[in-house]
Amino acid sequence: MSGEMAAGSREESAPKRAARLDLFKFVPFRLNRLAAEVSSALSAEYAARYGLDIPEWRVLATLGFRHDACSAQYIAHCTRTHKSTISRAVTSLMKRQIVERVENEDDRREFRLRLTHKGEALYEELIPRLLRREQEILSCLSAQERKDFARLLGKIEASLDLVQTSEEADAKEAY
Repeated sequence: MSGEMAAGSREESAPKRAARLDLFKFVPFRLNRLAAEVSSALSAEYAARYGLDIPEWRVLATLGFRHDACSAQYIAHCTRTHKSTISRAVTSLMKRQIVERVENEDDRREFRLRLTHKGEALYEELIPRLLRREQEILSCLSAQERKDFARLLGKIEASLDLVQTSEEADAKEAY
C-alpha cells in the first residue's frame, strides 16, 4: 500500500504537462503557410515579367475589378494590407503611370485611385495568366472539392467578418 501512495504522490507533485501544439494540425499555421506558398507561386507570374511586388499587385487587382475609382483605404481594407504598405505601392505604381489619382467628386479634399490605360492593359494581360496558375494550383482537387473549398473558405471569412464581395466592400466604404 505504501508503494501505491508513493506513486500517487509523485504524480500529484509532478508539474502538469502543458498542452502541446502540433503546428502541422494548427489551422492558422496551415492557412498562413498555404497562403504564403500560393502567393509566392502567383507572384512569380507578375514579379519577373511585370516588375510588380505583392502590395503593388494587390493595388492593381483591386482597382482592376472595380468600375469606379476608390480610396487607398478601401484597398487596404479589402486586401487586409497595412495602409502604409498600400501607400508605398500606390506611389510606385503612379511613378510607373499604372495608377492615377482623381479628385473625389463628393469631397474635393480627397483623392481616389484608378488604373490608367497602361494599368488597364497590364491588368487585362496579367489576369488570364494568374487564372491559369490558380487552376494549376487547384488541379489536385476535383470540381466538387473546389466548390466545397470555396464554400468553406467563405464560411470562415464570414465568421471573421471579412468582406467577401465588391458590393460589401463598397457598402463599408460608404460609412
